[in-house]
Amino acid sequence: MDSKRLNKYISDSGYCSRREADALIEQGRVKLNGRVPELGTRVTANDVVTVDGQSVSRVKEDKSDRVYIAYHKPAGITCTTERKVRGNIIDAVGFKQRIFPIGRLDKPSEGLILLTSDGDIVNKILRAENAHDKVYRVNVDKPINDRFIKRMSSGVPILNTVTKPCQVTPCGQKSFDIVLTQGLNRQIRRMCEHLGYEVTRLVRKRIMHLTLKGLNKGEWRHLTDSELAQLNASVATSSKVAVQNDAG
Repeated sequence: MDSKRLNKYISDSGYCSRREADALIEQGRVKLNGRVPELGTRVTANDVVTVDGQSVSRVKEDKSDRVYIAYHKPAGITCTTERKVRGNIIDAVGFKQRIFPIGRLDKPSEGLILLTSDGDIVNKILRAENAHDKVYRVNVDKPINDRFIKRMSSGVPILNTVTKPCQVTPCGQKSFDIVLTQGLNRQIRRMCEHLGYEVTRLVRKRIMHLTLKGLNKGEWRHLTDSELAQLNASVATSSKVAVQNDAG
């Protein structure tokens, strides 16, 4: 009989990401056939899985019951599924089905973020080696110059490492676009701070092939079939462990 790891079963169901599923299992909040299981336990079609007493349903094989959303996050919204946090992204979107964000955008940052009920795709997109590019428009507190652009694009020492070389394009006296494939915590803000600049506004304009086109601030939409097909093709070869990121 086919089986899958318990954390994957939970994330595939749309309950949460695989990483969050591991935490739930470790906290003893997951039961398999009425008993508390260990990490790495495998689940078959005949097993019953619950989280906090709530039944977790098996995902449809074609994932036709999964949800994929693009959201234009305003500043002030926090990318957390914790409903007790004021201004959390789940309440802001107001979708009736359980969904969760893919990655994060810092609370003061704006722009594109994806939400889904498909834990498997979350895991694939967040895997570090995928190197999926994201484009940000950044405004800073004083005029930029060629030296700033060169240093930002060649790598900046932050968080005990040096950022990867990236494309930086000036688009105003105090603004630029930056294309990142990394997602270090508050990466852009830290890079600017290291060079003596303060970010006054940060907007994520694009994630891979997905953009903010047609979305006003605070609005969301379902991904189209073609967008989803391209997204799945982009992450088909993922193989490493997922990491949460927040480049903003």
